[in-house]
Order: sequence, then structure tokens, then C-alpha cells
Amino acid sequence: MGKFIAIIDYGLGNLCSVNKALEAVGARPRVTSDSKEIDEASAIVLPGVGAFKRAMDNLARLKVIPTLLNAIQKGKPFMGICLGLQILFTESEEHGFHKGLDVIRGKVNKFSSLLKIPHMGWNQIKIQNKKARIFAGIQDGSYFYFVHSYYVEPEDKGIVVATTEYGGEFVSAVNKKNVWGVQFHPEKSERVGLKILENFLHDVS
Repeated sequence: MGKFIAIIDYGLGNLCSVNKALEAVGARPRVTSDSKEIDEASAIVLPGVGAFKRAMDNLARLKVIPTLLNAIQKGKPFMGICLGLQILFTESEEHGFHKGLDVIRGKVNKFSSLLKIPHMGWNQIKIQNKKARIFAGIQDGSYFYFVHSYYVEPEDKGIVVATTEYGGEFVSAVNKKNVWGVQFHPEKSERVGLKILENFLHDVS
């Protein structure tokens, strides 16, 4: 690949781990919050750990939201990881009501208070769309690493490519055209996590 993969730095992500994981599968990652660099990248990865509102505030402060939305609209391969998946949605109920990027119509909801929160550790995925390229070479029921207290609920169930059980079924991966989102952390999920990133790179020219 001649170009680089932009890892968006907005102060809320496992940037070093994501960077190393992408390097491990042959990518040329670059951690950046510069709109010009993001625009020049061949693909975008939006990681994230933390609060929804702070994430949106930080992206707004860095003035990268129009750049991200424009890249998605142009069809650039895009992956949101954990909080990076959640802020792609319309809104979140985390600590009040907050607007997201609205790339994917739907809400971000909190797990039941009857459950141990956060949902943390290894859990299985159930692949809902066997044709989803991101899961090529990955067995149904594979374990991935999760750390989150909220889950996404898309309006269009057709974009759901994987689910996971935790006090009921929740959405753990989505795909809408060039946009992929995973609730788990591929950079912390060992061999299968690296395979997810490798599969994502197949869309990158």
C-alpha cells in the first residue's frame, strides 16, 4: 500500500495498541488529528475508550468532524472501534442525551443495572452475515476482548454483522457500505483481532 492509515487522535483511544496492531498486519498507520492528513489517508480508524460526550466535544474542538464525514461520504474505508463505533450513531443516553455523528441511525444505550458493568473481558461473537468480508477466515463463536458499559442499537437491523450475548443479545459489529464498526477491541484480541484488521485492509488501495 502506497498510502497510510489514519488513526484519529482525539485524546480517547488505545492509540499505541491500535498502531502496533495495524503495523503487525502490514499497514502504514499514522496517528493524527490533522484534517489534511486525514483527507490524504487511504483509510481511517477511529478508536476510543471513555465517555461519548467528551469524545464528540474533543472531535469538535479539533475541527475534524467535517473531514471525517466527508471521507465517509466519499467512500473511504472507515473503522470505528468501541467508543469509535458508538459515536458513529445518532445519539447516546450516556450521562444525559448527546448527539453523535449520525452516520448510522440509531441509539447508544446502557446495559441493565442488573448486569456487572462494564462488560469486560473475552466474549463470543455470533456472525449474523456470513458474507461480511471483515469476518473472512474467522469462525463463528470466536472470542474477542470487550470493555464497555453501553451498546449500540441501529434502526436498520440489516447492517448488523455480529452480535454477542451479555444479559441478552447486543450488536457487536456493523457494516454500512464503506463503514465498519466493532464494539470489541481487535487490537487486544490476539490472532482473531489481527485477522479483523487484516480483512479491513483488503478494502484499502
